[in-house]
Amino acid sequence: MGQTTAEKIFTAHLRDEPFPGTKVLDLDRVLCHEITTPVAIADLELRGKDRVYDNTRIKAVIDHVTPSKDSKTALQAKMLRDWARRHEIKDFFDVGHNGVCHALFPEKGYIRPGFTAIMGDSHTCTHGAFGAFAAGVGTTDLEVGILKGVCAFREPKSIRINLTGSLATGVYAKDVILYVIGQLGVNGATDRVIEFHGPVVEAMSMDARMTLCNMAIEAGGTSGICQPDMVTVDYLWPFIEGEFASKQAALEEYRQWCADSDADYDKVLDFDVTELVPHVTYGYKPDCVKPVSEMAGT
Repeated sequence: MGQTTAEKIFTAHLRDEPFPGTKVLDLDRVLCHEITTPVAIADLELRGKDRVYDNTRIKAVIDHVTPSKDSKTALQAKMLRDWARRHEIKDFFDVGHNGVCHALFPEKGYIRPGFTAIMGDSHTCTHGAFGAFAAGVGTTDLEVGILKGVCAFREPKSIRINLTGSLATGVYAKDVILYVIGQLGVNGATDRVIEFHGPVVEAMSMDARMTLCNMAIEAGGTSGICQPDMVTVDYLWPFIEGEFASKQAALEEYRQWCADSDADYDKVLDFDVTELVPHVTYGYKPDCVKPVSEMAGT
């Protein structure tokens, strides 16, 4: 039996299995921002464990409140800033050099196919667009990641979404993922990885693929994943050209993370998006979606 992309990554990164079904994975990236990381920093300090497992694999940014709006958010930023200096974290993006974490870290080339990445942020699943396993975690898991470079997961089953047809003018990746979430439901992918396949995905830019994967969490998904291809290589090439003789060589290396044709999925869903129209959300749940035309007059 073949493997899904997530299964391949879990196999390659497995450090330990202390309990049946619980996988402790080595981490390629621990991503940090000023909202959730200061809590982890404070607890590590309290426990006398103010250390980092590898300051080249940790990336940090002041993201959500920049510049600080009050003394509390200023303290959050200061805690992250002081911690980054203390541990000589080179890839720390302070005010004036920062941006949205889910866009900044990929734009810097920090996410690669086959990587494992965590961050104290539910939309960390964005980075799965590169063929990586990326997941949002809580404070305890973030602390362990910072200190030991590992994280424990239940190995998730995968849902395969096949997107066929072609997108009409004015219809974008956001419309596609809203429609998919509407079909899955807000809990439809809980404890699952959503793998996106098909010609519609293959035709998308990396920005569009990140849009798909970013919202996997809105259906309850642990991560969203796209298959690495030449679009992925082209995006990463400025950062990886010194590692490969050619783009084709990079592609051959990254293809190892593509799901096998005989992989076993929890479910497989096919959507022809040829007739898809622009969608928006309404109400208070991510699966409350409608075509824009149905919102006329509201």
